[in-house]
Amino acid sequence: MSIIVAVHGIPEVYPAKSTTVRSTRMEAVADREHHGQQSSTLDHPALVAQTAYQQQGLDRPHPAPAVLARDLMTAPVLSLPSDSRLIEAWTIMSHKGFHHIPITSVHGTLVGMLSYRDLLRHIPELITAGETRQASQKHVAEIMTPRVISATPTTEIREIARVMLEERIHAVPILDQDRRLVGILSAQDLLRGIANHGPLELWT
Repeated sequence: MSIIVAVHGIPEVYPAKSTTVRSTRMEAVADREHHGQQSSTLDHPALVAQTAYQQQGLDRPHPAPAVLARDLMTAPVLSLPSDSRLIEAWTIMSHKGFHHIPITSVHGTLVGMLSYRDLLRHIPELITAGETRQASQKHVAEIMTPRVISATPTTEIREIARVMLEERIHAVPILDQDRRLVGILSAQDLLRGIANHGPLELWT
């Protein structure tokens, strides 16, 4: 289970992309041969060459992923407990240039994500927080996104990019086997990987 979607910390497997197997002409011929049917369109040398080609494809191992989440993710990653105030998150994002902050429970479990866009809706409170302290009583748990899509350090970059496009998200937290936060992979990390590792081979 490399891609997980969790709501309020309760994980479920993210649906995998369905793949369609395409039958080629050679596969169809091979299937007829397997059932004792002879093709009238291919002579003996062509059948021998075809069989050798198919056998070569069967003997060839599947390509291994060349780039994994751990190769491009940012680590360690800063997170905030769910009882943190909005002004704390605003200060961190403003000073460090972050656009996403993972939110954890008191036990360290990932329970949500807070984005810069989430905070923008509370700009009036945040701007006046220094004087009236209106925002000081509000916690990040009240405005965070409780539905979080995460991946593991060994998740393929191609799969993460696909999910980010489908879900229109810009950052994916990376969790270990105990679902502890070990990193974060953002769209900026993907672009940096392409720039620094170019050409970025997704498969060896």
